[in-house]
Amino acid sequence: MTKYVFILGGVVSSLGKGIASAAIGSLLQARGYKVRMRKMDPYLNIDPSMMCPYQHGEVFVTEDGAETDLDLGHYERFVGISCHKTDSVSGGKIYDRVLRKERRGDYGGATVQMIPHVTNELKAFMESDITDEDFVLYEVGGTVGDIEGTLFLEAARQFANEKGRKNVCFVYLTLLPFIETAGELKTKPTQQAVKKLLESGIQADILLCRSKMPLGDDERRKLGLFCNVDQDNVVAALDVKNIYEIPLSYHEQGLDVQVLKHFGMFETAPEPDLSKWHQILDTMNNFERRVKIGVVGKYCGLEDAYKSLKEALVHAGIANKLKVDIDWIESESLENLDESAFAEKLNNLDGILVPGGFGYRGCEGKIRAVQYAREKKVPFLGICLGMQMAVIEACRNLLGIKDANSSEFTKECTPVITRMKVCEKDGVKSIRPDDEGLGGTMRLGAYPCVLRKDSLASRIYEGADVIHERHRHYYEMDISWENKLAEKGMIVSGKSPDGLLPEIIEIPEHPFFIAGQFHPEFKSKPFAAQPIFKAFVEAAFKQSQLL
Repeated sequence: MTKYVFILGGVVSSLGKGIASAAIGSLLQARGYKVRMRKMDPYLNIDPSMMCPYQHGEVFVTEDGAETDLDLGHYERFVGISCHKTDSVSGGKIYDRVLRKERRGDYGGATVQMIPHVTNELKAFMESDITDEDFVLYEVGGTVGDIEGTLFLEAARQFANEKGRKNVCFVYLTLLPFIETAGELKTKPTQQAVKKLLESGIQADILLCRSKMPLGDDERRKLGLFCNVDQDNVVAALDVKNIYEIPLSYHEQGLDVQVLKHFGMFETAPEPDLSKWHQILDTMNNFERRVKIGVVGKYCGLEDAYKSLKEALVHAGIANKLKVDIDWIESESLENLDESAFAEKLNNLDGILVPGGFGYRGCEGKIRAVQYAREKKVPFLGICLGMQMAVIEACRNLLGIKDANSSEFTKECTPVITRMKVCEKDGVKSIRPDDEGLGGTMRLGAYPCVLRKDSLASRIYEGADVIHERHRHYYEMDISWENKLAEKGMIVSGKSPDGLLPEIIEIPEHPFFIAGQFHPEFKSKPFAAQPIFKAFVEAAFKQSQLL
């Protein structure tokens, strides 16, 4: 029978519920169980696709094309599974479903209310698309006490009663602040947070207490007494140097054991195989080489805006047994620098990466960075918008088309990046309407890419004929520029199966210059680095040894 684990958060936000959920899932999976990971966000947006990255971090894209919270990226990286559209829901999406049903008359003229109609829709999500999973984990976004999360907690309470409390476990992540002047951990914030959760009718089964230091027996006893939990179920979530220590840290603290004991499964549970986590940490703790990568983006003020990209670089470092130091460079800051100041900003980099994004702000700085990488023979990787910037730069400076640009930014240009009318997926062609607007249909999720045989791309993907990578964009390179760019040394080495959409461009005579219209970072794992990132970091290190 499927068991259900809810991960909730109290006291303050940003304690790391997403990482905690991913770590719990990875520990259960390490024991041989089949695990499903899900995220429930109470906010009223339909999804995070229209949110500024500074508001909510990156938008993570699943294989089947869902735009989701970045925590699904943690799930995929830690548990090694592919999440689906059915694994993410928001308050806005739930209310939208309820109102559409009301308009169709599905409720038979009843007064539509928060309970039972909204809570029933939430419970329907919780039970949807479950097959033979041993465990389904639900992370509930926000902090207990937030008004928009009230119905999510009510639905979880009802769900637990319907499934039976021995089949549902509530893990509550809280904060134990250390007051330096008093020299002690303070349990009161956690006590108050548990009382707040009780107001929703939910008793926490396990307290996962974020702390700078291990918990003593006194703190465990006090929390157990005042929070009505067994003191063995008071588990420390200790601060660590990097997130890939967390599964082992939680295991050492006994978190997976307490989850299994709650379900009466510990005595029969297989021993966990944590060898891959030990191997990753052994590699990361013994780096002897370093490489410096400059990420020239427009949201560098918040690293979560490029969370998957940052982790993909870390994974590439693990695969190459070297430490990747990232220099976050705001692309807008490069636009008005003189040549000397510009060169000084970039000349200490071993590699340059230009990531994705939307809108014109900072794009001229990105184009300057691409030109520098191309002319100075610095290993370069472009992602999505980064590929488009590379094409614009080549058209301007190699073909001499000074007004080359994207029609996303201006109509007064020679458009080398355009919004293609025809989009094909799984053999089905669709037409993109001109008036679909923001938030409408774009190329989302995994699409096939046919690789050119004699290319860097083909070597990176070990001779594969076709690869599948995830997309999130409206605009494409206009294929009609392919031959002119090839004459100047830039080739299209990956295309859509119909040959209409360029997917990868590269410069064969450059030490390493490649860009893709897709987002390869979304498929990278700590124990399986994404091939392009792995090759890029390797090339950057080799180039650094030649200087």
